[in-house]
Formats: sequence, C-alpha cells, structure tokens
Amino acid sequence: MCLSLEAYRNIVKNVGSRADVAALCRVSKGFQYAAERALYNTLYMQNVGTTMLLCTTLTEQPRVAAYVDALTLHAGSSSESGSEEEGEGEGEEVPHDEILPQGYWTTISLAFQKLSRLRYLNIHISHEVPSSNTWILDNCPFHLRSFHCDLDWDTHLVKFLETQADLDDLYIIDYNDSLMDASVAPPSTTSPLSANSLPKLSTLECTFTEAAAALAPQRPLIRLKTCFSRSDPDAKRIEMTNLFAKIQLSTAQLRSLDIADSTYAESFSVELLSTIVGTSTTAHQLRYLGTLALPIAGREVRSSFALCISFFDGYVYAR
Repeated sequence: MCLSLEAYRNIVKNVGSRADVAALCRVSKGFQYAAERALYNTLYMQNVGTTMLLCTTLTEQPRVAAYVDALTLHAGSSSESGSEEEGEGEGEEVPHDEILPQGYWTTISLAFQKLSRLRYLNIHISHEVPSSNTWILDNCPFHLRSFHCDLDWDTHLVKFLETQADLDDLYIIDYNDSLMDASVAPPSTTSPLSANSLPKLSTLECTFTEAAAALAPQRPLIRLKTCFSRSDPDAKRIEMTNLFAKIQLSTAQLRSLDIADSTYAESFSVELLSTIVGTSTTAHQLRYLGTLALPIAGREVRSSFALCISFFDGYVYAR
C-alpha cells in the first residue's frame, strides 16, 4: 500500500534512532526517499573511518549528496583517539600521519564537490592537525549561508569566499595579509576580497580585529565578535581607531558588538565605550555589548556613568 509523501515523512520523523531510519530505506521506494532525506540532511563527521566512508558514499552517489543541507566536520578529534590513548605517552607529540590517514583530505574534497545544496558548513580543526588544507574548498558548487572555518586564511579560502554571495554568517579563526610581512611592519587591513564579495554578510566572528576591519566595509554587518590583537595601550588604541573607522564604512548599523581583550583595563574600557557612543554605526541600534571593565571608584566613575547614560538614552531613542 502506498502512502502520501507527508505520511512517509511523519513516520520517519518519529523513528527513534538513525539505525532504524536506515532500515526504512529498504522497506519501499516511498520510505527510501523520506528516510534518505532524513539521514543525509544534517551530517556530523567526527570518527575518521566513518568520515571517509561517508564521504566516499557522497562522492559515488550524487543523488544522496544532493540531500545534504548542513555538515559539521571535526578533523583530528576522532573518537578513535580516546581515553585509552590519553594515558599513554603523555607529553609526546603524535605524528600527523597517525592522526589522519593518507587520502583523508582528498576524500573530503571529492565529497565537497558533490554537495550542490549544502547551506551550512562547520569545519573544526584540532590543535594537532595542520590547518593548511584549504584546497578542499576548491571547485565546491555549494553556496553557503553559514560557515565556521578553522582553516588558514590563504588564497584558496579567499577564492572560495569570493563565490559565496549568499553567506550571511561567517566565523574565521585566522587572518593573514599576504601583502605585508607582519614581522617587519604592522599588518595591513587591506582585504584581498573584492569589494562586491560577501554582499549579505551580517554576522562576523573573528579572532583578529584586522580581519574585522578588512571585512566590515561595504557589508551589512549587524553582529560582530572579535578580539584585540595587542596588549600595549598605545598600540591597542591605534588598533581600536582603525577598527571603528572601518566599521563606519559598513552598510548597516551594529546591533551586537563583543570585543575581547587579553588585558581588561578600566581606562581603556572607558575609551572604548566613548568610541562606541561616538560612532554612528554603533551608537543607535546596538542592543548587546560585550565585557567592559568600567571603573567603580574615583573620578573616572562620573565620566563612565555619563557615557553609559548617553548609550542607554540612544538605545531608548532607537526603540
């Protein structure tokens, strides 16, 4: 007896385990369609062996690969290197080729080239695995909406981002300006991305303010999370000035701003708050502000209190 597509989907939706959903694929064509979509819609790849097997399946069966909407890859955090290995050879560095087998990244790359409808991609790289394999993003047909990337910032990643016109949520752990040697001079914030790339980028999280300064102009950022790269007050002040000058060039007003600091200081927090209040793109629509170490005693309390009043007045006015 044939059922409606909605009936097949409801049955699959209420099945308890993925193993049972997989078993439904063999019951009938109707169940196969609904069950395969449920199985492959969202994928979590962590175990090395399972990851390679699943990627091979996606490569060899484009029909199944077209079902994948979201994928999370954990490279180097395989369950195979569990607690049994933790007690052996503490302090010894495990060779990279023992963590990930030969052909691991090639297998992933081939699978990525079949994911025509992928929209959400998270790539997590553990500390013992090289993060330089950005070439796996070459020739990918998908257009993402959200991308978490622990890979290096290089020409492969830049070329990939150039193709992502629908991307609105981006996390990058690395940023390097190839135009200037950071060991010789302060890093430039000139973005290697073209000005019309990432036209929908509204949420950005990055570990360097240089990356935020490079990506903010001409993009509709409303949520930004980043971190000061310097601890020296004078250098950090220059970094802050440059960052907010670039934020001013965004095509939207920020609603959420979180700038972490390795050395939270009351005096600098007051300066930061003053800059936020005095910047048009952060003064009116901001709804969330990260940690600030504001003074609680002395003369600076009055000035910081006045800034807070100014900030909250702007918030009430904006509402």
